Amino acid sequence: MQNIDFTGKNYIVTGGAGSIGRAIVEIILDCGGSVCAIDVDEKTLREMETELNTPRYTYRALDLSSTTVIRENFADIIAGYGQLHGLVNCVGLASTMLFEDITEAEWNKIIQVNLTGVFAAIQSVYTHMKEHGYGRIVNVSSVAGKIGGGLIGRGAYATSKAGLNGLTKVVAKEGGAYNVCCNCVCPGWTDSRMINHLMDDANYKRLQGMTSMRRPAAAKEMAWPVVFYLSDLASYVNGTVSSVDGGLVYDG
Repeated sequence: MQNIDFTGKNYIVTGGAGSIGRAIVEIILDCGGSVCAIDVDEKTLREMETELNTPRYTYRALDLSSTTVIRENFADIIAGYGQLHGLVNCVGLASTMLFEDITEAEWNKIIQVNLTGVFAAIQSVYTHMKEHGYGRIVNVSSVAGKIGGGLIGRGAYATSKAGLNGLTKVVAKEGGAYNVCCNCVCPGWTDSRMINHLMDDANYKRLQGMTSMRRPAAAKEMAWPVVFYLSDLASYVNGTVSSVDGGLVYDG
């Protein structure tokens, strides 16, 4: 039986201090890989360094709304690794504003982090991966990008995630000839820091009624599909936008 083996491979995970991002980092390490976690939350990244206790884990506390910061730091990380094998874009800001209430400032903030920052991250690794004839890029989107919001994230958030789904296909179509594959996972209801502070009894019951499995996913249940797409078990998967939602969207 073939197992996932990341020994000797190097990865970047943005949003690495979040619930899903951290789970992805932990699985990559468990599978033998090296990973640089990137997030604005330096305190959590530092705590992870102590808890994970391995030289294969490194981190950078960065503002992922700045494309200049992203490009400069990614170039430095790649130079340090020599070869970067995979990138996971798990960064994301939530927005609960209804469409008619979205301010231009809110719109710009959400799009800048959730879409423009991801574009800059991918572009920062893309040529390097092409030159090495190998790359695995996985974007963590949301079912909100497929159904126009309606879980917790709305408006600008759903739009940013729909754009991310499209960006995934663009990168997959252009990168496939160079063995640079790009796929996307769209989480549904997840037990995560992003939404738990917004969760009350009414929202819990509403989401429970929308999800056929009647419960939120654990963070690692979202992380494993991402890790699968990073691995060579998914060597012929490219341009896929997968719902991981416990039975909510039912893609046709």
